[in-house]
Amino acid sequence: MQTVLVVLFDDVQSLDVTGPVEVFNGADAHCPGTYRIRTVSRDGRAVRTSSGLTLVPDHSFADAPPAHILLVPGGAGTRRPDPGLVAWLRENGPRAERLVSVCTGALLLAEAGLLDGRRVTSHWSVCEKLARDHPAVEVDPDPIFIRDGQLATSAGVTSGIDLALALVEEDVGREIALSIARHLVVFLRRPGNQAQFSAQLAAQTAQREPLRQVQQWITEHPGADLSVDVLAARARLSPRHFARAFQTETGMTPGRYVDRVRLEQARRLIEDTSDGIEEISRACGYGTPEAMRRAFVRTLGAAPAEYRRRFRPAPTH
Repeated sequence: MQTVLVVLFDDVQSLDVTGPVEVFNGADAHCPGTYRIRTVSRDGRAVRTSSGLTLVPDHSFADAPPAHILLVPGGAGTRRPDPGLVAWLRENGPRAERLVSVCTGALLLAEAGLLDGRRVTSHWSVCEKLARDHPAVEVDPDPIFIRDGQLATSAGVTSGIDLALALVEEDVGREIALSIARHLVVFLRRPGNQAQFSAQLAAQTAQREPLRQVQQWITEHPGADLSVDVLAARARLSPRHFARAFQTETGMTPGRYVDRVRLEQARRLIEDTSDGIEEISRACGYGTPEAMRRAFVRTLGAAPAEYRRRFRPAPTH
């Protein structure tokens, strides 16, 4: 049985706590005796989350059990970290078999000196601060979670669920993790290398309805002819006017937006299906496998076949 010890503090983000806890609890329901979930605060007293909920911990720092998985959530309470909490993490973090942060919990681990020399991520809004305040930490703001040895860091709220599912899959298998994901109505599982923002979130939503419709069309038809001339005709604008208006309202050129949508769809098909590389390249509008290979190497640093080997979950039997 692994003890999952979740750290609580005032102004903690409630979903950073409850999301992973529901995953580990679901795993224990399927395989009794897998995880024992405990919570801890500095003095053992109840804490108030940033949303106003009150959480009552099982332990104080003084009587907390040894942790196999020490999970540090984020929230507004990480902005002015409690020195006592940081000191406790500095002492106890290295003792855990796996040290996990959700969202801005990485700030607490950094303050405790537990991220130096490690590659980490956090919520996109604090990654710049994390890198600036802790230059010994290698901060990657793009992935939803990163595993670096026994350390695992994740981005905002729901990515804590993705990371917990990955840990459960590692411990008890894909089928149980899949069952938990279905119960929680979430994906199993977004791979850690997936960007925090989808193409649709990375770009702003256009203000004008014709441009919004074009954005939606691109998303739904990545394999279609998505040249500026064709998209401009759909928006009933001249190509020059369309290109200028699209960039003004979304923050990126039509070509850049199309590139992101196609790459995102290709990654999803490679991760989630057994479709061939040539078939995927056609479906996503690349035309040839070589064109898709160049896009993958340029953006992801790996050709599609290598990307599949690295990131597609192994099949179960």
